[in-house]
Amino acid sequence: IGLVFLSSDILGSHISVDVGMCRSHCGAPTTPSYEAGKQQYSKYSSMLDFLKSKKTRTRGPAASQSAGPLNHLPSCGVTQVCEPTGMRVDRLLLFEGPREVAVIEDCHCEIKLAQCIRVPGLRTYFSETPYETVIDVGGCSQSRGSPDGFSCVPTKFESALVETPNEVDLIQTVAACELKESCYRVRYVEYYYETVHHAEGVKEEKLKEIDVGRCLGSCTTGNRCLLRSPSDPEICHLWSERQSSSCVPQGYESHSFVNQYGQIRTILSITSCHCRN
Repeated sequence: IGLVFLSSDILGSHISVDVGMCRSHCGAPTTPSYEAGKQQYSKYSSMLDFLKSKKTRTRGPAASQSAGPLNHLPSCGVTQVCEPTGMRVDRLLLFEGPREVAVIEDCHCEIKLAQCIRVPGLRTYFSETPYETVIDVGGCSQSRGSPDGFSCVPTKFESALVETPNEVDLIQTVAACELKESCYRVRYVEYYYETVHHAEGVKEEKLKEIDVGRCLGSCTTGNRCLLRSPSDPEICHLWSERQSSSCVPQGYESHSFVNQYGQIRTILSITSCHCRN
């Protein structure tokens, strides 16, 4: 259980959602080795089908019958990490407007990889409706032996389409990961029309590509626990919502050009990011 206080709904009632939490004790069997996991995966046409099958098995009757008290559940080893098998995206109508909340459905023990790579991450949209869709939004591995202050973070993104009753939603997915500092710059390209005057008097209009950059990541914002267990202070019963990132641009670079109307246009691009105090 991982209760998170969000806000108030349109009637003024406080809304808390059990978004779940993966601990070191998991209900699913531990993966004996990375090679064994590869052998299991090879039976399926894609990683998406593989994870779907694991999710189905952990929800099956055999799994529910074999699950005993929490103390008897298998524990992830020192080379493993307890990760979500799949997540469900719920849409809530809050006082500030509609809000999406990712809820953990199942957890399993996953090998903690030594390298920083993209890993699958299943998310179910419009669960239990005719528009239910499962998308691999991806994620980044929790790599072992990373230098202090560095994390495996997404650096390249793609998009996936989800059909809804009213429109088509665009979902951002992780395409690639790299080892970066907690607050970092990523490439973000924008295109502009540029007019170029050549020496022979010929005027040419073309597209100008500028990497304006974006700042991603987060900075330490303190403890988010609102209510701890009286018997065990290590257990948190209620978490506050994760604070928005304070990773902001630090350095800029200007790009000037003549647009299609003959006007000089200047665009600023981010060159570096830092944690704002």
